[in-house]
Amino acid sequence: MDKDKNPAEQKIAYCGIEGAFANIAAKKIFPSAMLVPYSGFEEAYEAVENGECDKAVIPIENSFAGEVAQVTDLMFAGSLYIEELDSLTVHQNLLGVQTASIEQIKTVVSHPQALDQCRKFIKTHGLTTITCVNTAVAAKQVAEANDPAVAAIGSAETAPIYNLKILAENINENSLNTTKFAVFSKAQGKDELQESSNVNIATVFILMFVVKNEPGALVKVLNVISDYGYNMRVVRSRPLKQSPWEYFFYVEAEGSMHAADSSSDDFMKELSDECEIVKVLGASVKHTQL
Repeated sequence: MDKDKNPAEQKIAYCGIEGAFANIAAKKIFPSAMLVPYSGFEEAYEAVENGECDKAVIPIENSFAGEVAQVTDLMFAGSLYIEELDSLTVHQNLLGVQTASIEQIKTVVSHPQALDQCRKFIKTHGLTTITCVNTAVAAKQVAEANDPAVAAIGSAETAPIYNLKILAENINENSLNTTKFAVFSKAQGKDELQESSNVNIATVFILMFVVKNEPGALVKVLNVISDYGYNMRVVRSRPLKQSPWEYFFYVEAEGSMHAADSSSDDFMKELSDECEIVKVLGASVKHTQL
């Protein structure tokens, strides 16, 4: 796919259907592009790898429920780069059919993370839970079943799409509940981002690495990152599927690896010397609050 393609001609993959939070995020990031739904994270990711789509908008972390582990594994095993990060504040709502009242609801359907985000509300109302692939599919299922005792948990934007009404607003426990989405593409950005006066925009770089099997290996790697003045905002580990009890690490750090001098090359050399594997997912990534 041509990275310089007119935005209106770009195809953007996302997981879910219309009304899903990924769909909402993709619309905000690419308002004029063609959005292409896929049934799962892997399918959306692979659509960019195989050229069906130009980019993919996929959630990588939620501030309440944590990382999306399947996507972290895709990032390590796959070939795509992260072009930008976008954080979307998530408001969960109880959605029922037009004839329903909140007193009638006995069962709620939603994605596991949405259910987790609303567990206090669910417990207080004594509701039975049913999991679903995403919040918009849950809303669609509730609309099709037309049962006033069953509700979905999802976005307010989903309600008019499936002719549902909002029975309770903002039922997630944390009002600052935020999901971080990554925009994946085949090409890594090569131009350093310009300074922005917008306080909602920051610049980070993203790495994955596997440390050597020796004492203090992780500390040495983290010291390299620190010695070059980078502030690590995210550090987490995931198991290597092919090697029991071995792990890879994911790091987001403030700043850009693009530099006019040789410091970025020196940084990568020192990092590579201390690691078995180093993978740069994004050297200069814009992080925006949608």
